[in-house]
Amino acid sequence: MTNVQTAPADLAEVLDARLAAAKEASRRLARATTAEKDAALASIAERLRARSDDIVAANREDLERGRDSGLGAGLLDRLTLDAGRIGSIADAVLDVIALGDPIGETVSGRTLPNGVRIEQVRVPLGVVGAIYEARPNVTVDIAALALKSGNAVALRGGSAAERTNALLVDVLREAIEAAGLPGEVVQTVDDYGREGARHLMRSRDYVDVLIPRGSAALIRAVVDEATVPVIETGAGVVHMFLDASAREDWSVDLVHNAKVQRPSVCNALETLLVHADAAERLLPPVLARLEASGVTVHGDERVRALHPDALPTTEEDWGTEHMSLDLNVGVVDSLDDALAHIRRFSTKHTESIVTNDLGNAERFLDEVDAAAVMVNASTRFTDGAEFGFGAEVGISTQKLHARGPMGLPELTSTKWIVRGSGHVRA
Repeated sequence: MTNVQTAPADLAEVLDARLAAAKEASRRLARATTAEKDAALASIAERLRARSDDIVAANREDLERGRDSGLGAGLLDRLTLDAGRIGSIADAVLDVIALGDPIGETVSGRTLPNGVRIEQVRVPLGVVGAIYEARPNVTVDIAALALKSGNAVALRGGSAAERTNALLVDVLREAIEAAGLPGEVVQTVDDYGREGARHLMRSRDYVDVLIPRGSAALIRAVVDEATVPVIETGAGVVHMFLDASAREDWSVDLVHNAKVQRPSVCNALETLLVHADAAERLLPPVLARLEASGVTVHGDERVRALHPDALPTTEEDWGTEHMSLDLNVGVVDSLDDALAHIRRFSTKHTESIVTNDLGNAERFLDEVDAAAVMVNASTRFTDGAEFGFGAEVGISTQKLHARGPMGLPELTSTKWIVRGSGHVRA
């Protein structure tokens, strides 16, 4: 396992050497065949299963330290790895093998009137930096997607998952080298803590793009401090609106699934809005199902009039990503009011409407500004695996380059290839 170190005086020199190695290795990986990359992915999945007990033991150390330091229940859940979760991570790596290799794909092409042939083709980004917290599965997910798309990675997985990530990086590098590709395509700056993260954010000579995953505070800090170009993956203040025509059975099931199935993730429901004309009909069964599953309801005055057990909401609640079994609930007078509330508090991640009114459904789809907008579906579907991408690097909430779950194509850029026969410009 990689030894954790304190920041030395020559930190910049040490980290530059690692990032330079990643850059050099990325050039070899960019030339790798699909078969070579898939063999490395198969090797990763095999070694994850073989080292499962060791990974669980390292993770146990991180969990003990996290509990002692008061890490929240949501982050502890994200941090936890057991044999089942490791098996699922290995399965996700194998799923990437089944995905088409985007490198070399022709996006567009044509022959000009003078006979010159031009094509736009997909190429790797180069070195992808990732900064995340308490999510050791992301270490493998990003490495696997980066490998298939011909990119090296430089990782900062945070102190909460220190032991787990150190071992995972070792496993990844060993597996990649065993398959005949350079292990240097996976690098970490974790052993230099925040100084390592700061250096990564400013390494424009070596890192082509930076992807932060985590809390709103972490993402904002990266966006504000980085000089490397950043693809934002936003926090998930996710809404669901029960329209006046919403079916009761759908409302109960969809709200429950969106909130309860895994409350610690970014596509879990945080705010439920209910049309006033449906509140008396829908709120009692919806909230009863939620409370039976341990959900704490935070309601506005009209919600509390129908459900006195609800805690009063605060202005801060509406903009909070709880990542726990807490749910904000409000009653609104119209679709217009629901849209206005979402515009004010949305983090542009995922928003959903439950309705039997086709006009309202289409209006919601047209007017809501988010990476994923849904009708009569749980917000938990916003996920790379569910969308058929295999693992995901993150869910981008920005509008440049990529938006929504980021799979293989989102880890590529393009270049123009021009083929002529002695052509000169007139």
